[in-house]
Amino acid sequence: METAAKKESFNYRLWKYDGAPGELIPLLQSAQEHFGYIPRRAITYISGVTAIPESDVYGVITFYSQFRLQPMGKFVIRACAGTACHVSGAKAIIDTLEDELGVEVGDTSEDGMFTFLTVACIGCCSLAPVMMINDETHGRLTPASVRKIIKKYRRKTDNENTAGVS
Repeated sequence: METAAKKESFNYRLWKYDGAPGELIPLLQSAQEHFGYIPRRAITYISGVTAIPESDVYGVITFYSQFRLQPMGKFVIRACAGTACHVSGAKAIIDTLEDELGVEVGDTSEDGMFTFLTVACIGCCSLAPVMMINDETHGRLTPASVRKIIKKYRRKTDNENTAGVS
């Protein structure tokens, strides 16, 4: 969805707000879709529109794992830590990702390229251990294959940054 459309959707949802108790989560979802995360100014604004105290809005944001208070990286990596992946070596995959990216689970790399998360299950147990990078699934992972995949994504970004430059 284009930025103008996201902004329109967020503003429309705020305009439509009628004080119904269940409206806070859809408002937060719209804010996150618009900004890519929920910045402090959005919390303040939503609190003002809804008359819900900022502390309560913040409490809802931190309760649900879908909401982010920090910007996400260009590539969001979700490593599966479910049972099938766990017994197939997920710990080694997670350790390799932390080493390669220079971040811990839940963090975004300093260059803003990668956000690294773990999830309970991706739903591809037959490919364990598995990770997703944005919408692309990578399975039957080894530490070596993880390093190769991360290198590919770094090259992809390098190529985008140098496209058209001579």
